[in-house]
Amino acid sequence: MDSNSTKFELSILLIDDNKERAESIQSALDNSRYCIKHITSPKFGLLKLVDEFQPDMIVIDIESPSRDMLESLHTISAFNPKPVVMFSEKEDTETINLSVKSGVSAYVAGDTDPARVRAILDAAVARFDAFQQLRQELDDTKQALEARKTIDQAKRLLMEQSGLSEQEAYKRMRKMAMDAGQKLEEVAKTLIAVMQNMKIG
Repeated sequence: MDSNSTKFELSILLIDDNKERAESIQSALDNSRYCIKHITSPKFGLLKLVDEFQPDMIVIDIESPSRDMLESLHTISAFNPKPVVMFSEKEDTETINLSVKSGVSAYVAGDTDPARVRAILDAAVARFDAFQQLRQELDDTKQALEARKTIDQAKRLLMEQSGLSEQEAYKRMRKMAMDAGQKLEEVAKTLIAVMQNMKIG
């Protein structure tokens, strides 16, 4: 999903073993950007269904989510994240917390009002997009910190083995990166490997 997801049709995998309830949700989404591509029962493996139908979004209407379903949702959230809406009769805090931790974007307890379905899905998509953006920013920050650590380590080794000042070591590394057409972090990794081998030798 990206920031433009609001402009395009979103295909939905609907998990519901109640035909009338499923039809009610389907009717509520008529003439919207949400298109239910497949309706199936909770008894079928969720991971296999997602792999087969490749939906943009998952909507689950169930009495109570099973442990297997929550584990499957956790796997999807980790490796193939997508907005998940769960309508459930279970209103206890533990079930709600476990569902959200498993990757559910919106958990709605109690009876489902068809008139609210579209707004609930809109909110779930918005929450999912915001979470994915935050996750990406955290990943970028982590990668930048790791790159800085690697560059600093290579710089220290170069200073020790070549008797350079910190500024001189950095300038040498930067020139090597420019000459090789590589990122500074890649040059730093190569330098660390070479200099550590020299120490061993």
